[in-house]
Amino acid sequence: MARGLKGRAASLRRFFPILEWGSAYSKDTFLSDFVAAVIVTIMLIPQSLAYALLAGLPAEMGLYASILPLVAYAIFGTSRALAVGPVAVVSLLTAAAIGNLGLDSMAEYAAAAITLAFLSGLILLVMGVFRLGFLANFLSHPVIAGFITASGLLIATSQAKHILGVEAHGEALFDRLATLISHVGDTNLITLAVGAGSIAFLFWVRKGLKPLLMKMGLPPRLADILAKAGPVAAVAVTTLLSFAFDFAGHGVSIVGDVPQGLPPLTFPTFDLDLMGQLIGPAILISIIGFVESISVAQTLAAKKRQRITPDQELVGLGASNIAASLSGGYPVTGGFARSVVNFDAGAETPAAGAFTAVGIALAALLLTPLLYFLPTATLAATIIVAVLSLVDFGILKRTWGYSKADFSAVAATIVLTLVFGVEAGVSSGVILSIFLYLYKTSRPHIAEIGLVPGTEHFRNIDRHKVLTHPELLSLRLDENLYFANARFIEDYVLDRLAHDQPIRHVVLNCIAVNVIDLSALESLEELNRRLDDMGIKLHLSEVKGPVMDRLQKTHFLDEITGQVFLTHYGAVMALGPVDGLKPKLAAE
Repeated sequence: MARGLKGRAASLRRFFPILEWGSAYSKDTFLSDFVAAVIVTIMLIPQSLAYALLAGLPAEMGLYASILPLVAYAIFGTSRALAVGPVAVVSLLTAAAIGNLGLDSMAEYAAAAITLAFLSGLILLVMGVFRLGFLANFLSHPVIAGFITASGLLIATSQAKHILGVEAHGEALFDRLATLISHVGDTNLITLAVGAGSIAFLFWVRKGLKPLLMKMGLPPRLADILAKAGPVAAVAVTTLLSFAFDFAGHGVSIVGDVPQGLPPLTFPTFDLDLMGQLIGPAILISIIGFVESISVAQTLAAKKRQRITPDQELVGLGASNIAASLSGGYPVTGGFARSVVNFDAGAETPAAGAFTAVGIALAALLLTPLLYFLPTATLAATIIVAVLSLVDFGILKRTWGYSKADFSAVAATIVLTLVFGVEAGVSSGVILSIFLYLYKTSRPHIAEIGLVPGTEHFRNIDRHKVLTHPELLSLRLDENLYFANARFIEDYVLDRLAHDQPIRHVVLNCIAVNVIDLSALESLEELNRRLDDMGIKLHLSEVKGPVMDRLQKTHFLDEITGQVFLTHYGAVMALGPVDGLKPKLAAE
C-alpha cells in the first residue's frame, strides 16, 4: 500500500514538476524569483507589444500571450529559468501562416492566431504524452542556424516599412525589398527619425549603458537592471514626444487604443477548413518552438547542474500554448534573450515566470492607456535590434571548413527561406538534412585494418604501419547496418576480394555497429553464401550485446561459414597466426 502511494506521488511529481520544487520553496527563493520577475517584466512589456506587431496582430495580444502561458509553464515545465512568451521566430511563422489565409479583418486574424496556438499546444501535448520529443532531432543544427539567420533578415526587413513609414508587402526578402524601394519616396521623415533614433539608442544601451552607469558609481546589479530597461526608456521617451508634438497629426503611425483590462476568455475556432489550413504551420511552429526552447533550457540548466526532461517540456509548452489560446494570445515558446535575463537576474524556480505574469497582468490592467501615442516605429526598432543578433553568416564559413554537406544544408535553408519564405525554407532544410544523412550513411566508411606491432590494437592500413596476413581480410564497419547501406557493404567486400586472390577469411569488425536491420541481415546472409561459393569463410568480431541478441533469434549464426569472435585480436590469432603476419606500410 505504502509502495503504491509512493509510486503515485512520484508520477504526480513527474507530470506536475511544481510539486517537486514547490515543496522546498522558501523565503529566500521567493526573493530571488521576485527580483528576477521584476527585471523580466520590464523587458517583456515592450517585447510583447513588438512581437504582436511582427505577427500582424493587435498589440494587446502580445501582452495576453505573456500572462497565462507563464503560469501554465510554471506548473508543468521542468526548467527553473526558462521564460515563456512571444518570440521573434514564432511570431514570424505566425504572420506567415495567417497571412496565407486571405482573411479580411483583424478579428479574423486574431481568431486564426488563437486557433493556431491551440493546435500548436495540442500537438506539443500529444508529442509529450507519447514521448515523441526525438522528432525534433530531424531539425539539425545547421538547418536551425540557417533558418534563424534567414529569419532574422526577413524579420528586420519586414519592420523596415515601420521605420520609414511606408507600405511594403511580400513574404520573401526580394519582394519586400522591391516594394520598399518603390515606396521609399513616400518616407515620413519624423517616423524615420523616431525609428532610426530608437535603433541607435537600443544598440548603444546593449553595450554602452551598463559600463557608463558603473563608472558613475552604481552597483553592477543595479546597472544591469537599468541597462535591461533600455527598451522601456525608448518606449517612454518616444511616447512622450509623440504626445507633445502630435506625431499622429504629422502622419506618424501610433499604436492607438489598446484595450485596458485582463485577458478575455477566448476559444479556438473549430472550423475544420481553417484548422486544416493551419495544421501544417502548427506542426512547424511546434517543432521549431520546441527546439529553440529545449536548447535554451538545457544550456541554462547545465550551468547549475539541473536536469531538464524533454518530454515533460513538451507538456509544459503544450499547456502554455493552450493557455494562450484560452486567453486571447497566440503561439509562444521559451525565448533566448528573456530566459538568459531571467537566469542572470537570479531566478531559482519557475515561480519567477508566474510572478512575471502578475507583472504583465498589472501592466495590461493599468498601463495600456499610456501606450496610445506610442509610435509603431519604436516597436519596430525593438524588434530589429533583437533579431539582428540572431543573424550569423559565420555559420557558412564554419560549416564550409568542417563539412560540405552541412554547408549545403545551411546555405540551402538560408537561400530558400529568403527567396520562398519561412515555411518553404525550413521544410526544404529538413528534407535536405534527411537526404544528406541517408546519402552519407548509405556509403559508410569501411576501413581495412591491421595489427599495430607490439599491441592488440587494430588501425586503418592507410593511416598506420601495421601487420596484416595475406590470407585474412579484416574490415571495420564504421556505421550501423540498415537498408540504405546493406548493398553497398556487400558490393564493397566482393570488389575488394576481386583484387586479392589468396584471401581465405573475411572478418567484419562490428565494434561501431549498434544496429543490423532485416535488410542488412539478408545482405549478410547473401554475402555469406557468395563467399562460401568462392571458398572463403565469413567471420564477425566484437559484436555488441544488443546486436548479438537479435542475431541469435535468426538462422544466420547457424548458417555463417565462420565464427563470431569476442575480440578482433582473438580472430586474427585464430585465423592468421603471428608467423604469417607481415608489415603493411601506410598508404603502401
